[in-house]
Amino acid sequence: MTNTVRLTTAQALVRFLANQFSERDGQEQRLIPGVWGIFGHGNVAGLGQALLQAAVTGEADLPYYLARNEQGMVHASVAYAKMRDRLATFACTASTGPGSTNMITGAALATTNRLPVLLLPSDMFATRAADPVLQQLEDTRGGDVTVNDAFRAVSKYFDRVSRPEQLVPAALAAMRVLTDPVETGAVTLALPQDVQAEAHDWPVDFFRRRVWHVGRPVPEPPAVERAARLLRGARTPLIVAGGGAVYSGAETELRAFAEATGIPVADTHAGKGAVPWDHPCAVGGIGSTGAYAANELAREADVVLGIGTRYSDFTTASHTVFGNPDVTFVNLNVARLDAVKHSAEPLVADARLGLQALAGPLADWEVDPRYRARTRELIARTREIEDACFTVGHGPLPAQTEILGALNDALDDRAVVINAAGSLPGDLQQLWRARDPKAYHVEYAYSCMGYEVAAGVGAKMADPSREVVVLVGDGSYLMMAQEIVTMVSEGLKVIVVLVQNHGFASIGALSESLGSQRFGTKYRYRDDSSGLLDGDVLPVDLAANASNLGADVLHATSVGEFRAAMEKAKASSHTTVVHVETDLYGPNPPGHGWWDVPVSEVSALESTRTARAAYAAHKLSQRHYL
Repeated sequence: MTNTVRLTTAQALVRFLANQFSERDGQEQRLIPGVWGIFGHGNVAGLGQALLQAAVTGEADLPYYLARNEQGMVHASVAYAKMRDRLATFACTASTGPGSTNMITGAALATTNRLPVLLLPSDMFATRAADPVLQQLEDTRGGDVTVNDAFRAVSKYFDRVSRPEQLVPAALAAMRVLTDPVETGAVTLALPQDVQAEAHDWPVDFFRRRVWHVGRPVPEPPAVERAARLLRGARTPLIVAGGGAVYSGAETELRAFAEATGIPVADTHAGKGAVPWDHPCAVGGIGSTGAYAANELAREADVVLGIGTRYSDFTTASHTVFGNPDVTFVNLNVARLDAVKHSAEPLVADARLGLQALAGPLADWEVDPRYRARTRELIARTREIEDACFTVGHGPLPAQTEILGALNDALDDRAVVINAAGSLPGDLQQLWRARDPKAYHVEYAYSCMGYEVAAGVGAKMADPSREVVVLVGDGSYLMMAQEIVTMVSEGLKVIVVLVQNHGFASIGALSESLGSQRFGTKYRYRDDSSGLLDGDVLPVDLAANASNLGADVLHATSVGEFRAAMEKAKASSHTTVVHVETDLYGPNPPGHGWWDVPVSEVSALESTRTARAAYAAHKLSQRHYL
């Protein structure tokens, strides 16, 4: 007879999660090292009791971490997973109703970025003994519909555990998806509150130590031959390194491949650092906010080797950056979805193994020396552009690019800079000089305002040995700053660089370029005469806010003051916010790409009509790569 143990569903889940491990290349680690949560009705007597019991009795090693916002705890978990190359993540539990649905934005971010996170939203009574309960959605189409069904669209796996025994297949399926580099993303197990507290006789084997092996798919030899044949025939090839190159740990192979062949390497946000910024083949970020060298080479490229990239519109500059009419793509990717994009020759494989396989048939081939020389010339010009941005001498308040130059100087190669939204990602893609694959942590698949501070928590937990710097604008800070309290309570030393310009610099500039005159993009009083938000600057003191949340605060209104503040922040052992004032209208790096944001086709405003004409001109160069 099978040995069993009587536990509640929540107790069983806690014991199960504590015994899950991942393994790649012989290295094992905890798959779920802990649980983030905020308790309320729906999980306080279920998962809350189970986590308490585990901590008091020692029956399961699954630490609990208290977040201040449900979306924030998902962001922290995703940042942790990103730092750990998708081999570990956290579980997140929230109360019934709004607590759970607060996690949906985080779920969308995780799935869009293809990063694992386990979500455990509390659900209504499975028995419907009390119906409707507080915070329950009553849907006239069906009694089994709850707000948690909203997770289905943004989860890679969704299940509702309506009976205790359903947890066994559901939990195992959840681990399968979390550890699948192709299918990973948000995994949601909705847990009715009565089922969490219900007892069941569980097979003891359900709780045995399980190791989920994360393999490296091997490329098919004929596919390698086809890809190598295309590359050998190229005169102006270009590599686009994406996140897959980093998650697979293919940095050494990529650098060696680029050095041997002479193919220049451009990178996406997720791929930055796979090749150090000062490597002779590194040409910088590509696409809408890409660097001069990368975009110039992209316009000429006859063969593009994409490595672990999903080719977002920012990477392709909305299908305009690859200008050669005969351009051909070879895509090395673990996911066939991405491998076949742009009518490519697909090489479905792990990035590291794929590069190793390609190196063989290309061992005696390299680009023409004149192409290497052109790459060097373009890199030199790019460096001049970057240095000009760093030393623009704007005043009286500094330009944002000057602050980035000072921050580059202040941090060592292993320091992690975190960002997600606003004007900063575009500036960073051109200007940040990453030499380490984990040094550049910019979430730009979902570009979620509010990600940054919470992500700082997860990144620091993933690698406490690194200096973690959260780079956040005032707009994103106001969306979600409360996880500063979590940094303080957990004793995590994080530096938050809060760039204050009293508005949305990115959307303001975009609005202006689209003929919308920066409408609604500044933090201002309403002007009584115009009725618009164009009055005086609001008396909002974000530095005082950060101090009240428990952080140490330093102030800067010049580049020199910022440099001094950064040295103090680095020397501190406490979470420190460096509040720096910049000019909302300070110059951004020069643009070398385009982004497709439609402009009103008809308008009574001259500014909009002018922008529409420019938009129509850009559209002429947009095409599918067939």
